[in-house]
Amino acid sequence: MSTDPWGRVDEDGTVYVRTAEGERAVGSWQAGEPEEALAYYRRKFDELAGQVQLLEQRVRGTDLAPAQAESSITKLRESVAEAHAVGDLASLDDRLTALSELVGKRREELRAARDQARVHAREVKERIVAEAERIAEETTHWKSGGERLRQLVEEWKAAERVDRATEAALWKRLSTARTAFAKRRKAYFSSLDEQRDAVRGAKERIVNEAEALAGSTEWNATAAAYRELMSQWKAAGRASREAEDELWTRFKAAQDEFFHARSAVFAERDASFAANAEVKEGLLTEAERLLPVGDARAARSALRGILERWEAAGPVPRDQRDRLEGGLRKVDEAVRRAEENEWKRSNPEARARAQDTVNQLRRSIEQLETRLSKAQTAGRDKDVKEAEEALAARRSWLEEAERTLAEFS
Repeated sequence: MSTDPWGRVDEDGTVYVRTAEGERAVGSWQAGEPEEALAYYRRKFDELAGQVQLLEQRVRGTDLAPAQAESSITKLRESVAEAHAVGDLASLDDRLTALSELVGKRREELRAARDQARVHAREVKERIVAEAERIAEETTHWKSGGERLRQLVEEWKAAERVDRATEAALWKRLSTARTAFAKRRKAYFSSLDEQRDAVRGAKERIVNEAEALAGSTEWNATAAAYRELMSQWKAAGRASREAEDELWTRFKAAQDEFFHARSAVFAERDASFAANAEVKEGLLTEAERLLPVGDARAARSALRGILERWEAAGPVPRDQRDRLEGGLRKVDEAVRRAEENEWKRSNPEARARAQDTVNQLRRSIEQLETRLSKAQTAGRDKDVKEAEEALAARRSWLEEAERTLAEFS
């Protein structure tokens, strides 16, 4: 008989292992010494312990799934319970129990993490759906809105899944929003097509009128008509690009035909007016010699003769008309101002009013000087101050009135 702390070999060759429940036969040994039998079964224990250690390393050092880890622990526990080995089997079972508790804790952590991930995924998908519904209801930027909806679908696919019922309900809302956006966009472009057709009809009418006017020789009236047609064109809106380009080409061609013809006629007419312009240049120079106006009556008489010759000279080229007319108008205005000033100076009623104003102010000043003298004698400082201020104002007014009166001299 041979013994070991964890087992023994009986006289008949039976090998036992000691456990907390008592001894358990694990095999028999008839081929050699008992020590060899114990050594053999101890090696069996070491192999089993190695398997436990390897599992511990896998569980603690890798991301082994809890279900797979628990399955391996269960199989090893069965192997330990039925092991044909000699050693501290209870310690192996305790290590497996500790490992099972670790796996259970990790399972709870993973479950909590999954729950948190589902909560986050639900928040993400609810945000996606809410934005999609807002786009479907409000957005009128169709291109960017459609692109954003496509991005939201990709974000949905990339997000974690939630429970099946919630996932289905949110996906239904997202699909409904996309459908609603597509319907709104289709309705908008349908109405836009109708509007563009109406605009095309309006612009075709404008173009027809423009083409009908292209050969007109009523230069002023037709030019005004083209300006009105252009205003109508701008107010009509836009047709489709192809129709817009085609109609504008026709409109511009008709307009150009008329204005080119008018320009040719005006150019020919302006050439015949060149001599008239030379005459008026000389008349303008003659008129400008009247400035500055000294004798208004003589200046008006001279200007009257210039104006008669001006009218007799006839029209001038358009590009010189404003300058010549403007120059003569300045001379006429200067003569008119001189005439008005002359009339004011010679107006007896105005002179009488100016004289009366001067006389009144002089009498007022005399009265104030008397009041001031009395106040100074009586020592009434307040009255002195008021009289001095009133005198200063009246004297200033008198100077201005005397200057006005002098203009009539």
